[in-house]
Amino acid sequence: MTQALINAPALRALLASGSPLLLCDCSFDLSDTGAGVRHHAERHVPGAIYLNLDQDLSAPKRTVDGAPFAGRHPLPTREAFVARLAALGFRDDLMVVAYDASGGMYAARLWWMLRWVGHAAVQVLDGGLAAWTAADGALQSGAAPVLASGNFTLRPPLVSTLAFEDLLDGLGRGSRLIVDARSPDRFRGENETLDPVGGHIPGAANRFFRDNLGPEGRFKPADQLRGEWQQLIGGRRPADLVQQCGSGVTACHNLLALEVAGLGGSALYPGSWSEWCGRSEAPVATGA
Repeated sequence: MTQALINAPALRALLASGSPLLLCDCSFDLSDTGAGVRHHAERHVPGAIYLNLDQDLSAPKRTVDGAPFAGRHPLPTREAFVARLAALGFRDDLMVVAYDASGGMYAARLWWMLRWVGHAAVQVLDGGLAAWTAADGALQSGAAPVLASGNFTLRPPLVSTLAFEDLLDGLGRGSRLIVDARSPDRFRGENETLDPVGGHIPGAANRFFRDNLGPEGRFKPADQLRGEWQQLIGGRRPADLVQQCGSGVTACHNLLALEVAGLGGSALYPGSWSEWCGRSEAPVATGA
């Protein structure tokens, strides 16, 4: 089984081995959507291609009258995502290593989405670009390489999702625990700047995704993560959890942390708070 994380020295060894590998820079900034590609041009791990959260890891926002709003970063169809990755050079035989400059919050989205289309050979660089440079990893500047189209195919999903209607129907029944990855102030309904309504889904628990990281920006050890998550979820099984955030991005960081902790199996609510707060029938809670 492929480990979810790879450290910088192991990545250097993998690159030196000549094994089939595709590096993906997923760096992004929600407040400056062009920053990621600019920073990639300035410096990136040699050979890495660039994937943009808005253009490559999300579908266009729905704006057609009468169509339900699916959130700020809706998932594309699995078929469309596979076709997009094939055009970028992904192949079935490639190990994929994703990284970013934000503690893995965007790289985890690619990690989860690849598993969503059935590609298990994917890892996240623990600590991202900062860990790579701290380990004296080489850097490259210039535009991302353009690769020939690959034979990337759709396979059965390795992860699960939960739709708005199913989540709404299960509220108050105690069958699931919803875990919100946003910061505690946004969870409480304070300082909301990204979505039009502040608050959280009633009954949800809060696990800020950055709490998965240690002071150096790397994931905490598996035993520590397992203990912290078990304290939050009590005796529930991972399959009884639903992960969400603002728009389905940092929830993937919590899913990655659970995988590292040996507690994989939770579902993702892709639309997350940005979809929930845009639906008139959805109740809203505030406070802790």
